[in-house]
Amino acid sequence: MAITLERDPARPAPHPTALHRAPDERVNWRSSIPFFLVHLLCFAVVFTGFSTTAFVLFAVMYFGRAFFVTAAYHRYFSHKAYRLNRFWQFVFAFQAEATAQKGVLWWAANHRHHHRYSDTELDLHSPRKGFWWSHVGWILCDKYKDTNFDAIKDFAKYPELRWLDKHEGLVPVTYGIAAFLIGGWSGLVIGFFWSTVLLWHTTFLVNSAAHVFGRRRYETTDTSRNSMIIALLTGGEGWHNNHHHYQASARQGFFWWEVDMTYYGLKALSWIGIVKDLKTPPARILHPEPTIDLDRELAA
Repeated sequence: MAITLERDPARPAPHPTALHRAPDERVNWRSSIPFFLVHLLCFAVVFTGFSTTAFVLFAVMYFGRAFFVTAAYHRYFSHKAYRLNRFWQFVFAFQAEATAQKGVLWWAANHRHHHRYSDTELDLHSPRKGFWWSHVGWILCDKYKDTNFDAIKDFAKYPELRWLDKHEGLVPVTYGIAAFLIGGWSGLVIGFFWSTVLLWHTTFLVNSAAHVFGRRRYETTDTSRNSMIIALLTGGEGWHNNHHHYQASARQGFFWWEVDMTYYGLKALSWIGIVKDLKTPPARILHPEPTIDLDRELAA
């Protein structure tokens, strides 16, 4: 049996104690007004009313854009869990930015930083700095508003992606206009604003709740957990402990009973040649050999 260290001395497993945020990690309430305004606009439904078209738009815009958050922002641009040609790379990035979750390079660079320092003092959004902070506070902080191009050099070399990242508001505004033209004011409020806000918070749950609630199958050096509920809300992202255990996998629901709608979509796209080289976890990852706590063995 191979001996595996239970913890890396250079990267100890985090303790459940709280972390203190740095002095420059604070919400800029003034610049965050548009974020809160979008939430308030959802209540405009009392004036616009409801319509079948608006609810169809809501379903299409929520589930369609949710796929590109997970498939593009996360599994492709952050982790390169499969391959796309340059045309489809741009299409995936364009559709992902329709979620109004900032630029594609900003999103992926920050997510890579999270994995590098997950649940340590340097983590951007560890719940150990506060649940609300990990859920949304860090996004509203000036410290993290700029894109760290050094962390995303592999994709920052493409001028079209840098252009999209710079003009992050263009795509969501285009989607909002389209929702209005198709469904009128109710289409805009229900179809676009409701789906956008819901998509924001289901995505944010992966940073916050998926490090607090759920089960831990693998002993990772962070607090990541698996949650069926979050997985169903996010197209498979709730299998977060799986993901932190093996980040390179395009499939985050490692076993057949772990529903992963994003992976199913990517698999279907691979059948028609859009997606290539989907990475999945090998057997040694699914069923790792038992680890030995070296400190405990030496003490014995």
